[in-house]
Amino acid sequence: MLDRTATEEIANDARARGNVLRLAAAQALTGANSAVIFATGSIVGATLAPSISLATVPLSMYVLGLAAGTLPTGAISRVYGRRTAFIIGTFCGMLTGVLAALAVLYAHFWLFCGATFLGGLYGAVAQSYRFAAADGASAAFRPKALSWVMAGGVFAGVLGPQLVQWTMDIWPPYLFAFSFVVQAFVALIAMAVLAGVDAPKPAPSDLHGGRPLLEIARQPRFIAAALCGVIAYPMMNLVMTSAPLAMKMCGLTVSDSNFGIQWHIVAMYGPSFFTGSLIARFGAPTIVALGLVLEAAAAGIGLSGITAMHFWATLIVLGVGWNFAFIGASALVLETHRPQERNKVQAFNDFLVFGMMAIGSFSSGQLLAHYGWSMVNMVVFPPVLLGLAVLSFASFARRRAKLRAVDEIPDPGA
Repeated sequence: MLDRTATEEIANDARARGNVLRLAAAQALTGANSAVIFATGSIVGATLAPSISLATVPLSMYVLGLAAGTLPTGAISRVYGRRTAFIIGTFCGMLTGVLAALAVLYAHFWLFCGATFLGGLYGAVAQSYRFAAADGASAAFRPKALSWVMAGGVFAGVLGPQLVQWTMDIWPPYLFAFSFVVQAFVALIAMAVLAGVDAPKPAPSDLHGGRPLLEIARQPRFIAAALCGVIAYPMMNLVMTSAPLAMKMCGLTVSDSNFGIQWHIVAMYGPSFFTGSLIARFGAPTIVALGLVLEAAAAGIGLSGITAMHFWATLIVLGVGWNFAFIGASALVLETHRPQERNKVQAFNDFLVFGMMAIGSFSSGQLLAHYGWSMVNMVVFPPVLLGLAVLSFASFARRRAKLRAVDEIPDPGA
């Protein structure tokens, strides 16, 4: 029996490794799409919006799309399989590029917001790539599969901003219009890559099995994982979405902001090559805590100056902190559910993360416009302290439960 179990785990890990390459490539292509939106969204928004306070609304619409797309992605994946959800997502990505280009050409602010909302739906599907890589894999391989897929974002960090840099002036005076046309083409390539992912339709027995979602969500481990994700991603997004416009307000150039966003995205995904190994060695809670501390450190750098170097350092440290905190929190989520529960639990977790991110994102433009870049950074500190406290409590509760279980084991010599 043990030999058969080991053989099955080896076979499942081999299948997972085959999927990792395609999913990592798709992560790079999808990340390039989001990089285009984040590099241009607030600048295009400031150009098209009736008020400067609405400049970051297109980015907020992207985040709203992320939140709105998480639960439908889980439902589609559960009934029809992950691959179907992936194809639908890439179709939304193609529409994003086409509609955004038209919005720039015709100076239509709300059409641009609709385009970025569709980009958020595409991004919501992409968030499930990391969990799809872990489907069926052994417990030892799951953190590595998850982090290796996220590593595809390194290429997104190079491709996305450079795509903007190379194409933003091709259709003068329509800044960025051609960038969005190329963005649609990149989504089409991603569709072709994802068509080959080995993600069969779930078995009928998986559609109705498992515990109620409320029972799963009440676990201290899940509460800590979800809360840390809710803090790590929205706080990173708050600073990142404000940075390009803040740099412009401080007299820096579009090239400066493109450079900052590029290296921010590289910092977000670059550590993924070893984050899984760090989680396996030190445990997910430790890595999550390190990530949250780094996000706070990034905010501290942002408060210390407004030169290009200060902005770049803020964005880079912020990216590394997000990587550790978000991947670590995702690994914690994998520890809280059974295989037949995965789609609903993972979708619910992402809904909480991106729902809160949407709320925070709508406030970023108001914070920057009315209170300045310093206030954007100061907002980071209280949530980080809360996350560290809850994470410590959940880890303490887990250790206590293990000790209680050991004490309850009968002594065979008694």
